[in-house]
Amino acid sequence: MTAIKTAMLLAAGIGARMRPLTERTPKALLQVRSRALLDHALDRLIEHGVGRAVVNAHWLGDKVVAHLADRTDIELEVLREPALLETGGGVRNALSSLGNDPFFVVNSDALWLDGLIPALQRLETAWDPKAMDALLLLHRAVHTDGYDGRGDFHADPNGLLARRRDNELAPYVFAGVHICKPAMVASEPAEAFSMNRVWDRIQENGRLYGLVHDGLWFHLSAPADLRATERYLDQRFPDRLI
Repeated sequence: MTAIKTAMLLAAGIGARMRPLTERTPKALLQVRSRALLDHALDRLIEHGVGRAVVNAHWLGDKVVAHLADRTDIELEVLREPALLETGGGVRNALSSLGNDPFFVVNSDALWLDGLIPALQRLETAWDPKAMDALLLLHRAVHTDGYDGRGDFHADPNGLLARRRDNELAPYVFAGVHICKPAMVASEPAEAFSMNRVWDRIQENGRLYGLVHDGLWFHLSAPADLRATERYLDQRFPDRLI
């Protein structure tokens, strides 16, 4: 049975690297296979059994609100951010709507194909609140098409994470999905800040963990990434829904 019933979807970003597509369309509403990225993320959450989601909106927020008005298969609340609060600030701003239990946080542009067991199910099975304050879905950097970065994290055999140092390469990239304890961000000031600041703090306490995704994950940063992802899906999985 699914225990985590609530999720936060981060859909407020301006999508600067996706310009010119995001000049008139928020990144969360860009499409892969004629479906908005935000809808792909919501579909996965609903399939897992999540019944309520909070979505933040800033850039072209009216379009996000209008788009979500058509979704009746999940309870939704949209929080408008007059000023962009970034990833951590957006989650902190939503805490009163998210409740006191752990919840999923999903970047609205996170797009993945599950392995044998759905990624959200694997995350929840691995979640240990006694040991963890956050559990991040990771993907192997060398298996990520279009990604040319240095990676984000190292992981020990138990999944305990360590941030990549400036002069290093790291084997794992954050895949845009994690489980979060409310207390993890509640102690932060009410301001704009990155979730990276929180992860660095809980890493020092040995409470930041990761789980390596066993399916496919798509790096969607620039317009070319969208085109490449659609070509790949059409060639490899012409009859499979995402």
